[in-house]
Order: sequence, then structure tokens, then C-alpha cells
Amino acid sequence: MAINKSDETAVLAAVKGVHDAWNKNDADLFVADYLDDASATLPGSYMESRGEIKGSIGFLFSGPMKGTGASEKVRNVRFLNDETAVVVTETGVLLPGESEAPPQRTSYATWVLAKRDDGWKIAAYCNSPMIGPGPQ
Repeated sequence: MAINKSDETAVLAAVKGVHDAWNKNDADLFVADYLDDASATLPGSYMESRGEIKGSIGFLFSGPMKGTGASEKVRNVRFLNDETAVVVTETGVLLPGESEAPPQRTSYATWVLAKRDDGWKIAAYCNSPMIGPGPQ
């Protein structure tokens, strides 16, 4: 399957938009490109809708993660067909003043995006800490 460069650009813009919103601590902007029935799976939590994702990130931005930012490194982009893309990123949680996150605050994330009439939207997100339990 030939990759359409404009689709790849749009897919990456949706993922970048989430990280940009995180850097602004803006929960509304964070979920702007999520489908209404999007899911998100993180260690210890599963959310089944855009509303649940917004509520969770809004809580974090107003408390435990207030003032944090996100670093982003795209590891892989694949198109499964003309309407489905999978992106793998390496994302770090940045504390104020940091430009790079340590491995303890870095995770690998898998994004599934679906093409809709209004552009590419995030259908599912899942992340895994870079450093797992046990000896390293």
C-alpha cells in the first residue's frame, strides 16, 4: 500500500496536537481529535469515551500533573488501509524546566487513528512504561 504523504502529515498532526495540548495543560484541546467513543488504556486505568479521557486528563492537569509537559518522539507510522493508521511514539513527562524526561517518566504509546470526513481522529490509545517492574 502506497503511503499518502498528506494522510501521514495529518495523522502525525493529530498526535502532535495531543502533546501540544498537554504542554498547555488544556483538557479540551487534548481530546479535540479523539472520537466520541475513543478508548484509552494506561497502566491501572481504562477509559471508554472521549468524555472519560477528558475528565481524567482534566483532573491530572489541575492537580498531580499541573504544569507538566510532554516530549514526543515518533517511532513508527503504519497505514493498515486507507482509513486506519497506527502510530507508535515514545513520550516523556516533562517537569517544569526540563527538556528531556528520564526513563522512569517515559512510555511507549500506540495510537490507532481512523479517517473520517472531518479528518484523522484518534480511536484508541494505549501506553506502557519504558521501564517495567523487576530488574533492569
